[in-house]
Amino acid sequence: METSIAVFKGKQIRKTIHNNEWWFSIIDVIEVLTGTERPRKYWNDLKKKLADEGYDELSEKIGQLKIQSADGKYYKTDCSNTETMFRLIQSIPSPKAEPFKRWLAKVGYDRVQEIEDPELGTKRTRALYKAKGYSDDWIEKRMRGIAIREELTDEWKKREVKEKREYEILTAEIAKAAFGITPGQHKKLKGLKRQNLRDHMNDLELIFSMLGEAATTEITRVDDAKGFSENKKSARKGGGVAGKARKDLEKKTRKKVVSRENYLTEPESRKKLARKK
Repeated sequence: METSIAVFKGKQIRKTIHNNEWWFSIIDVIEVLTGTERPRKYWNDLKKKLADEGYDELSEKIGQLKIQSADGKYYKTDCSNTETMFRLIQSIPSPKAEPFKRWLAKVGYDRVQEIEDPELGTKRTRALYKAKGYSDDWIEKRMRGIAIREELTDEWKKREVKEKREYEILTAEIAKAAFGITPGQHKKLKGLKRQNLRDHMNDLELIFSMLGEAATTEITRVDDAKGFSENKKSARKGGGVAGKARKDLEKKTRKKVVSRENYLTEPESRKKLARKK
């Protein structure tokens, strides 16, 4: 389950897809609306208050979903969909309530639109990268990489690779064979923490990532890999194809493909990266 970040007036709100709709972290919403430094306590008190007022059925509409925390790990967190969140907001006295409800309705509706027309999701992703300052050429590569990645994960699903952890391991095998370092080492080189590594890759890194995953998809089919162990072998082969091409390029250009270069947007992060250089 992937965690996305929505932003309301500069404040982050975690959200994730559940039953084909957005579900939002309740404590994040409470923190935004109230400004409290103890949103968990506020939420616990609010739950008791609502129960005392006879709204026991509300708990049935709240789910504990695993979403990513600040430390990068996934924890079960109380979440609700847009409809239930509206009911909760009515119980929170805040001058931000009305504009937040309008914002929430739009964010929730965006997901419904994307389900009906997946092209809208692609357009929205492109617009987001553009707003962050990425070049059109980089965006094209990134979007193509996303499509190649989806084709690979669809293939894994057909071949009995199910757990999120297994996906992560297979992806790491491809990356290690392609770049000679693990994704964790790659992120550290670029000075990243919670950020998405691929969003900070240069053009060549994106290209070799695509090659590794596209090759893995084809090799997986040829090998007719079944289960995690067989798919792991295919992943290493696919990553190896990209690794050989990378080494050949590095030999001819006398330059490393993997670099500290990235698209960090935070000024402080750019300063830290410059100091490392």
